[in-house]
Amino acid sequence: MSSIRRPISLAAAVLTAAALGTTAFVLPAQAAGGPPTQPMEIIGGSLDWGVLASYRAYVTGMAKGTITVADGAKQNEDGTLRFVEPTGQYDPAGGHVVKAAFRGSVTFSSPAPPTGHGFEVKLSDIRIDTGTKNLTADVTKSGTTTQDVPLAKVAFAGQAMTNLATTLTKEAADALGSPGYENKAGDPLTAKLEFKQPTPDPEPTPPKPTPTKPTPTAPQPTAPADGVQKVLSGKLTWGVKESFRRYVLGAGSITPAGGAAKNGDLYDFAFGKGELDVKKKKLNASFEGNLRFQYAAHGIDMTFANPRVDATGKTGTLYLDVKNASGSKTAVPFATLDLSKTDYKTKNGVLALNAVPAAFTAEGAEAFANDTTGSMYKAGDAIDPLTFAVAVNKDATLPTTTGGTTGGTGTTGGTGTTGGSAGGGSVGGNLANTGAEIPATALLTTSGVVIAAGAGAMFLARRRRTAQV
Repeated sequence: MSSIRRPISLAAAVLTAAALGTTAFVLPAQAAGGPPTQPMEIIGGSLDWGVLASYRAYVTGMAKGTITVADGAKQNEDGTLRFVEPTGQYDPAGGHVVKAAFRGSVTFSSPAPPTGHGFEVKLSDIRIDTGTKNLTADVTKSGTTTQDVPLAKVAFAGQAMTNLATTLTKEAADALGSPGYENKAGDPLTAKLEFKQPTPDPEPTPPKPTPTKPTPTAPQPTAPADGVQKVLSGKLTWGVKESFRRYVLGAGSITPAGGAAKNGDLYDFAFGKGELDVKKKKLNASFEGNLRFQYAAHGIDMTFANPRVDATGKTGTLYLDVKNASGSKTAVPFATLDLSKTDYKTKNGVLALNAVPAAFTAEGAEAFANDTTGSMYKAGDAIDPLTFAVAVNKDATLPTTTGGTTGGTGTTGGTGTTGGSAGGGSVGGNLANTGAEIPATALLTTSGVVIAAGAGAMFLARRRRTAQV
């Protein structure tokens, strides 16, 4: 169906970065000789950044400490640090934004007094975003890991990415242990990235000759196409799990980003790509966007991103990228889908499915587990149903969806199932007749007693040790 993808190296756009001795990054629009129109996946490269030269000198000098690299990171001859094996993509349509995450970690440590100054700071999961101009990292200090800490502002501009100025943030100053580091010029940054060439668009079909004497015919319904059809547009409306949303929003927040947007009590996810085979009753559709659930009082910080529906016949699977205190996982088989009432036939070029029942897989339930009691969810527990539509005609109009609190979401002109509760069935720990629920998630890190309103039930959350990244 698709042509073979060939990796393209940006070696032709190499510039020498004198400060760091690495290869520079140039956007594909300049390196490949023509502007790309589709997102391009990052398949290789590296990032060089030393944080702050004076801090490194302090660690190994006055503090009598060490700088230790691990997980693939290296220390360059000049003392700066190299992080490797990036993942992410370049989005030419979204403002030429590059988002990349790099493998490797560095630990700055000093022995306890009187020998040293007694500290240990670990930086891992280094990420850059040319849109926000941020460099972030997971910071582990005093045995506690904080994810996605903004460490520096980077002067991303133009095509090249070599010897870029960086400015340390307040969060970086806190991590490194000195208020004086805030707004201080950090080490320059240089990156090299390689991209996978996107699949070229299919050649346009030559127009058929117009008959000299057309015969009027009555409009015909859309017939099932033979073979795979490319999905040209789509939208997904979903809320993960109603009872978990209510629990988090009791004193926390849910933040949509990256293509996700609030729709009533639910959230819309933008379309990514997909294929539909009506004859074989198969659908594969991916969507873009993420939901970040944060509840500081209970130590919750977890993100669900980039949902993908993979369906064949009467069943399907919902895949998600999941990030929590245990780390990040991509393409987690999060839930099973009941498509028993779906025939996969399009109407006016659109396949619309309303309130498709969904239930946790074992992996989906495990995403909420902690070290002491496991997960209060189990495989088979119902979650929010999915409402989504995909179009195979370029001029097709997607139905309007309205996010609600119960009974799923509404849609027009669709096929598939209807009804169902957005929160789903009973899960261990549900509080009768309240809609509230206290899940023992993998992110419940604070000790204390949570009193569930209206039920009087009490759950003791024991402090879990944060996993070292």
